[in-house]
Amino acid sequence: QVRLQESGPGLVKPSQTLSLTCTVSGGSITTNGFFWGWIRQPPGKDLEWMGAIDAFGNNYYTPSLKSRTSFARDTSKNQFTLQLTSVTPEDTAVYYCAGTRRLGSTVKGDDYWGQGTQVTVSS
Repeated sequence: QVRLQESGPGLVKPSQTLSLTCTVSGGSITTNGFFWGWIRQPPGKDLEWMGAIDAFGNNYYTPSLKSRTSFARDTSKNQFTLQLTSVTPEDTAVYYCAGTRRLGSTVKGDDYWGQGTQVTVSS
């Protein structure tokens, strides 16, 4: 039914910007009641919710990453994008995009998650 697919570079240099795109099929990112967001998991650590954009284009952020994070969307393409600036090796993680009913959810599979994509920050 609803499927999400992350895409973007797998390797980013320190101080550069990490950019990822999530393409949604089988559902619309303008559907009210869902939050379309990003979650990451660094090696050996728990899932970390990063933020989301809602059906109206409003953005929500986790305080620890707010200053470096921005979201955008293209409703005609049913896509939304993550931008994480000034990256360091600590930003190395598997990055997931997700569509969830609950804001801030890190429950994998609740409701729709992409497969995730590995992003490594290294010089």
